[in-house]
Amino acid sequence: MNSQQLAVFYEVMKTGSVSEAARNLLRTQPAVSAAIKGLERELGLELFRREGRRMVPVPEALYLLDEATEILSRLEAAQQNMTNMRDQNSGALRIAAMPGPSSFLLPDFISQFVAERPKVRVSLLTRSSPQVRAVMATGSYDLGFADASGHGVNQNLYFSEEMPGRCLCAVPHNHRLAAKDSISIADLDGEPMGALQPGHSTYIETVRAFTRERADFNLRFDAQFFLPLFHFVEAGQACAIVDPLSAESYLRSRGTESKILFLPLQSEIDMWYSVLFPKNRPLSQLAQSFQQEWWEFVTHLLQVKFSQG
Repeated sequence: MNSQQLAVFYEVMKTGSVSEAARNLLRTQPAVSAAIKGLERELGLELFRREGRRMVPVPEALYLLDEATEILSRLEAAQQNMTNMRDQNSGALRIAAMPGPSSFLLPDFISQFVAERPKVRVSLLTRSSPQVRAVMATGSYDLGFADASGHGVNQNLYFSEEMPGRCLCAVPHNHRLAAKDSISIADLDGEPMGALQPGHSTYIETVRAFTRERADFNLRFDAQFFLPLFHFVEAGQACAIVDPLSAESYLRSRGTESKILFLPLQSEIDMWYSVLFPKNRPLSQLAQSFQQEWWEFVTHLLQVKFSQG
Protein backbone atom coordinates (compact mmCIF):
# COMPACT_ATOMS: atom_id res chain seq x y z
CA MET A 1 0.00 0.00 0.00
CA ASN A 2 1.50 3.29 -1.05
CA SER A 3 0.55 6.95 -0.91
CA GLN A 4 -0.74 7.01 -4.51
CA GLN A 5 -3.11 4.13 -3.83
CA LEU A 6 -4.33 5.84 -0.66
CA ALA A 7 -4.89 9.09 -2.55
CA VAL A 8 -6.99 7.29 -5.18
CA PHE A 9 -8.93 5.40 -2.48
CA TYR A 10 -9.55 8.64 -0.58
CA GLU A 11 -10.85 10.40 -3.69
CA VAL A 12 -13.19 7.51 -4.57
CA MET A 13 -14.52 7.46 -1.01
CA LYS A 14 -14.99 11.23 -1.05
CA THR A 15 -16.80 11.37 -4.40
CA GLY A 16 -18.43 7.94 -4.42
CA SER A 17 -17.62 7.68 -8.12
CA VAL A 18 -14.70 6.29 -10.09
CA SER A 19 -15.33 8.66 -12.98
CA GLU A 20 -15.48 11.74 -10.76
CA ALA A 21 -12.41 10.62 -8.83
CA ALA A 22 -10.60 10.16 -12.14
CA ARG A 23 -11.51 13.71 -13.21
CA ASN A 24 -10.35 15.18 -9.90
CA LEU A 25 -7.06 13.27 -10.03
CA LEU A 26 -6.51 13.95 -13.74
CA ARG A 27 -6.32 10.21 -14.41
CA THR A 28 -8.27 7.77 -16.57
CA GLN A 29 -11.11 5.69 -15.15
CA PRO A 30 -9.27 2.41 -15.91
CA ALA A 31 -6.22 3.70 -14.02
CA VAL A 32 -8.36 4.57 -10.97
CA SER A 33 -10.13 1.20 -11.09
CA ALA A 34 -6.80 -0.60 -11.40
CA ALA A 35 -5.42 1.29 -8.39
CA ILE A 36 -8.42 0.29 -6.26
CA LYS A 37 -8.18 -3.35 -7.35
CA GLY A 38 -4.46 -3.36 -6.65
CA LEU A 39 -5.08 -1.96 -3.16
CA GLU A 40 -7.73 -4.62 -2.47
CA ARG A 41 -5.39 -7.31 -3.72
CA GLU A 42 -2.57 -6.17 -1.43
CA LEU A 43 -4.87 -5.96 1.58
CA GLY A 44 -6.68 -9.19 0.78
CA LEU A 45 -9.97 -7.39 1.40
CA GLU A 46 -12.83 -6.20 -0.73
CA LEU A 47 -13.27 -2.49 -0.05
CA PHE A 48 -16.22 -1.78 -2.36
CA ARG A 49 -19.21 -3.63 -3.64
CA ARG A 50 -19.88 -2.82 -7.28
CA GLU A 51 -23.55 -2.08 -7.87
CA GLY A 52 -23.70 -1.04 -11.48
CA ARG A 53 -21.64 2.14 -11.72
CA ARG A 54 -21.82 2.74 -8.00
CA MET A 55 -18.98 1.90 -5.60
CA VAL A 56 -20.49 1.04 -2.21
CA PRO A 57 -17.87 0.98 0.56
CA VAL A 58 -17.85 -1.89 3.02
CA PRO A 59 -17.24 -1.25 6.78
CA GLU A 60 -13.52 -2.03 6.39
CA ALA A 61 -13.30 0.79 3.84
CA LEU A 62 -14.68 3.25 6.40
CA TYR A 63 -11.91 2.27 8.82
CA LEU A 64 -9.29 2.63 6.10
CA LEU A 65 -10.71 6.05 5.23
CA ASP A 66 -9.92 7.32 8.73
CA GLU A 67 -6.38 5.96 8.49
CA ALA A 68 -5.88 7.27 4.96
CA THR A 69 -7.10 10.73 5.96
CA GLU A 70 -4.54 10.91 8.78
CA ILE A 71 -1.70 9.52 6.66
CA LEU A 72 -2.36 11.84 3.73
CA SER A 73 -2.66 14.79 6.09
CA ARG A 74 0.70 13.96 7.63
CA LEU A 75 2.27 13.53 4.19
CA GLU A 76 0.92 16.91 3.12
CA ALA A 77 2.24 18.52 6.31
CA ALA A 78 5.63 16.86 5.81
CA GLN A 79 5.77 18.06 2.21
CA GLN A 80 4.91 21.59 3.30
CA ASN A 81 7.54 21.47 6.05
CA MET A 82 10.17 20.27 3.62
CA THR A 83 9.21 23.04 1.22
CA ASN A 84 9.57 25.57 4.05
CA MET A 85 12.95 24.13 4.93
CA ARG A 86 14.04 24.25 1.30
CA ASP A 87 12.95 27.89 1.14
CA GLN A 88 14.53 28.48 4.58
CA ASN A 89 11.23 29.60 6.07
CA SER A 90 11.35 27.11 8.92
CA GLY A 91 13.84 25.04 10.85
CA ALA A 92 16.14 25.45 13.83
CA LEU A 93 19.48 27.12 14.45
CA ARG A 94 21.74 26.28 17.40
CA ILE A 95 24.48 28.84 17.94
CA ALA A 96 27.22 29.02 20.58
CA ALA A 97 29.16 32.26 20.95
CA MET A 98 31.59 34.07 23.22
CA PRO A 99 30.16 36.76 25.54
CA GLY A 100 31.22 39.98 23.76
CA PRO A 101 29.34 39.62 20.46
CA SER A 102 26.58 37.45 21.95
CA SER A 103 25.54 40.18 24.39
CA PHE A 104 24.00 42.40 21.71
CA LEU A 105 25.65 42.29 18.28
CA LEU A 106 24.86 38.65 17.49
CA PRO A 107 21.26 38.79 18.83
CA ASP A 108 20.72 41.93 16.75
CA PHE A 109 21.98 40.10 13.65
CA ILE A 110 19.87 37.02 14.43
CA SER A 111 16.80 39.21 14.83
CA GLN A 112 17.29 40.63 11.35
CA PHE A 113 18.02 37.19 9.88
CA VAL A 114 14.77 35.65 11.18
CA ALA A 115 12.59 38.72 10.62
CA GLU A 116 11.12 37.20 7.44
CA ARG A 117 11.37 33.64 8.77
CA PRO A 118 8.74 33.45 11.55
CA LYS A 119 8.92 29.65 11.80
CA VAL A 120 12.67 29.51 12.46
CA ARG A 121 13.59 28.63 16.06
CA VAL A 122 16.94 29.81 17.45
CA SER A 123 18.92 28.59 20.45
CA LEU A 124 21.76 30.92 21.49
CA LEU A 125 24.33 29.68 24.01
CA THR A 126 26.83 32.10 25.56
CA ARG A 127 30.08 30.53 26.73
CA SER A 128 33.77 31.35 26.93
CA SER A 129 35.76 30.68 23.77
CA PRO A 130 37.26 27.39 25.05
CA GLN A 131 33.76 26.27 26.05
CA VAL A 132 32.40 27.23 22.63
CA ARG A 133 35.02 25.01 20.99
CA ALA A 134 34.16 22.17 23.38
CA VAL A 135 30.46 22.52 22.53
CA MET A 136 31.19 22.49 18.81
CA ALA A 137 33.22 19.30 19.22
CA THR A 138 30.03 17.53 20.33
CA GLY A 139 28.41 18.25 16.95
CA SER A 140 25.19 19.42 18.60
CA TYR A 141 25.45 23.06 17.46
CA ASP A 142 25.31 24.47 13.95
CA LEU A 143 27.70 27.38 14.40
CA GLY A 144 30.18 28.60 16.95
CA PHE A 145 31.83 32.00 17.25
CA ALA A 146 34.90 32.41 19.42
CA ASP A 147 38.22 34.15 19.58
CA ALA A 148 41.11 32.29 18.02
CA SER A 149 43.58 32.74 20.86
CA GLY A 150 43.60 29.03 21.67
CA HIS A 151 42.47 25.69 20.27
CA GLY A 152 40.67 22.86 21.96
CA VAL A 153 41.96 19.32 22.23
CA ASN A 154 39.06 18.16 20.02
CA GLN A 155 39.66 20.64 17.20
CA ASN A 156 39.68 17.75 14.69
CA LEU A 157 35.91 17.45 15.31
CA TYR A 158 34.99 20.87 13.89
CA PHE A 159 36.00 23.19 11.06
CA SER A 160 37.41 26.60 11.92
CA GLU A 161 37.59 29.62 9.65
CA GLU A 162 39.42 32.62 11.05
CA MET A 163 39.20 36.35 10.45
CA PRO A 164 41.40 39.14 11.85
CA GLY A 165 40.31 42.25 13.69
CA ARG A 166 42.31 45.20 14.97
CA CYS A 167 41.89 46.10 18.63
CA LEU A 168 40.71 49.56 19.64
CA CYS A 169 41.36 51.81 22.59
CA ALA A 170 38.31 52.45 24.78
CA VAL A 171 38.49 55.81 26.53
CA PRO A 172 35.92 57.67 28.69
CA HIS A 173 34.03 60.25 26.64
CA ASN A 174 35.40 63.09 28.83
CA HIS A 175 38.97 61.79 28.99
CA ARG A 176 41.95 63.92 27.96
CA LEU A 177 42.56 61.54 25.03
CA ALA A 178 38.96 61.68 23.76
CA ALA A 179 39.74 64.51 21.34
CA LYS A 180 42.44 62.55 19.51
CA ASP A 181 41.83 60.82 16.18
CA SER A 182 43.99 57.85 17.16
CA ILE A 183 45.85 56.64 20.22
CA SER A 184 49.54 55.81 20.46
CA ILE A 185 51.12 53.62 23.12
CA ALA A 186 52.99 56.72 24.32
CA ASP A 187 49.59 58.37 25.00
CA LEU A 188 48.81 55.50 27.41
CA ASP A 189 52.15 55.62 29.29
CA GLY A 190 51.26 55.20 32.97
CA GLU A 191 47.53 55.50 32.27
CA PRO A 192 45.35 53.16 34.39
CA MET A 193 44.42 50.34 32.03
CA GLY A 194 41.99 47.49 31.69
CA ALA A 195 42.82 44.31 29.77
CA LEU A 196 42.00 40.65 29.51
CA GLN A 197 43.75 38.35 31.94
CA PRO A 198 47.42 37.41 31.40
CA GLY A 199 47.77 34.55 28.94
CA HIS A 200 45.27 35.87 26.42
CA SER A 201 46.77 36.84 23.08
CA THR A 202 45.58 40.47 23.33
CA TYR A 203 47.17 40.83 26.77
CA ILE A 204 50.46 39.42 25.50
CA GLU A 205 50.45 41.69 22.43
CA THR A 206 49.58 44.72 24.58
CA VAL A 207 52.48 44.09 26.96
CA ARG A 208 54.81 43.66 23.97
CA ALA A 209 53.60 46.95 22.46
CA PHE A 210 54.20 48.85 25.72
CA THR A 211 57.62 47.21 26.09
CA ARG A 212 58.66 48.19 22.55
CA GLU A 213 57.69 51.80 23.25
CA ARG A 214 59.28 51.72 26.72
CA ALA A 215 55.95 52.81 28.16
CA ASP A 216 54.56 51.92 31.57
CA PHE A 217 51.72 49.41 31.30
CA ASN A 218 49.74 50.36 34.40
CA LEU A 219 47.28 47.45 34.62
CA ARG A 220 44.52 48.34 37.06
CA PHE A 221 41.70 45.99 35.98
CA ASP A 222 41.86 42.62 34.27
CA ALA A 223 38.88 40.40 33.44
CA GLN A 224 38.08 37.16 31.65
CA PHE A 225 35.96 39.02 29.08
CA PHE A 226 36.01 42.52 27.60
CA LEU A 227 32.47 43.47 28.60
CA PRO A 228 33.15 43.99 32.35
CA LEU A 229 35.98 46.37 31.49
CA PHE A 230 33.51 48.81 29.95
CA HIS A 231 32.09 49.59 33.41
CA PHE A 232 35.48 50.84 34.58
CA VAL A 233 35.97 52.84 31.40
CA GLU A 234 32.51 54.43 31.74
CA ALA A 235 33.38 55.38 35.33
CA GLY A 236 36.53 57.15 34.13
CA GLN A 237 38.73 54.75 36.09
CA ALA A 238 40.68 53.29 33.18
CA CYS A 239 41.22 53.04 29.47
CA ALA A 240 41.20 49.62 27.85
CA ILE A 241 42.44 47.92 24.71
CA VAL A 242 39.46 45.90 23.48
CA ASP A 243 38.30 43.87 20.50
CA PRO A 244 36.18 45.62 17.84
CA LEU A 245 33.14 43.32 18.05
CA SER A 246 32.77 43.82 21.79
CA ALA A 247 33.06 47.54 21.09
CA GLU A 248 30.35 47.36 18.43
CA SER A 249 28.11 45.33 20.74
CA TYR A 250 28.53 47.98 23.45
CA LEU A 251 27.79 50.84 21.06
CA ARG A 252 24.61 49.18 19.76
CA SER A 253 23.40 48.47 23.27
CA ARG A 254 24.02 52.01 24.53
CA GLY A 255 23.10 54.02 21.45
CA THR A 256 23.24 57.76 22.15
CA GLU A 257 23.83 57.02 25.84
CA SER A 258 27.34 55.73 25.19
CA LYS A 259 29.95 57.12 27.57
CA ILE A 260 32.89 55.49 25.78
CA LEU A 261 34.79 56.40 22.64
CA PHE A 262 36.54 53.64 20.71
CA LEU A 263 39.58 55.09 18.97
CA PRO A 264 42.05 53.45 16.56
CA LEU A 265 45.37 52.33 17.94
CA GLN A 266 48.49 53.38 16.08
CA SER A 267 50.16 50.12 17.14
CA GLU A 268 48.75 46.91 15.71
CA ILE A 269 47.22 44.69 18.37
CA ASP A 270 45.20 42.00 16.67
CA MET A 271 42.21 39.99 17.78
CA TRP A 272 41.46 36.92 15.67
CA TYR A 273 37.97 35.41 15.52
CA SER A 274 36.94 31.87 14.64
CA VAL A 275 33.72 30.78 12.95
CA LEU A 276 33.22 27.12 13.83
CA PHE A 277 30.95 24.44 12.39
CA PRO A 278 30.80 20.67 12.94
CA LYS A 279 32.65 18.08 10.89
CA ASN A 280 30.48 15.10 11.75
CA ARG A 281 27.29 16.28 10.05
CA PRO A 282 26.37 18.54 7.13
CA LEU A 283 24.67 21.86 7.82
CA SER A 284 21.10 22.51 6.78
CA GLN A 285 20.53 25.06 4.03
CA LEU A 286 19.24 27.43 6.70
CA ALA A 287 22.42 27.05 8.78
CA GLN A 288 24.59 27.45 5.68
CA SER A 289 22.85 30.72 4.81
CA PHE A 290 23.22 31.98 8.37
CA GLN A 291 26.89 31.07 8.49
CA GLN A 292 27.60 32.81 5.17
CA GLU A 293 25.65 35.96 6.04
CA TRP A 294 27.22 36.21 9.51
CA TRP A 295 30.69 35.81 7.99
CA GLU A 296 29.98 38.55 5.44
CA PHE A 297 28.48 40.82 8.10
CA VAL A 298 31.43 40.49 10.49
CA THR A 299 34.02 40.76 7.73
CA HIS A 300 32.41 43.94 6.43
CA LEU A 301 32.26 45.37 9.95
CA LEU A 302 35.93 44.66 10.61
CA GLN A 303 37.18 45.78 7.21
CA VAL A 304 35.04 48.87 6.75
CA LYS A 305 33.84 50.35 10.04
CA PHE A 306 36.94 49.51 12.03
CA SER A 307 39.50 49.57 9.25
CA GLN A 308 42.50 51.67 9.97
CA GLY A 309 43.88 51.62 6.45
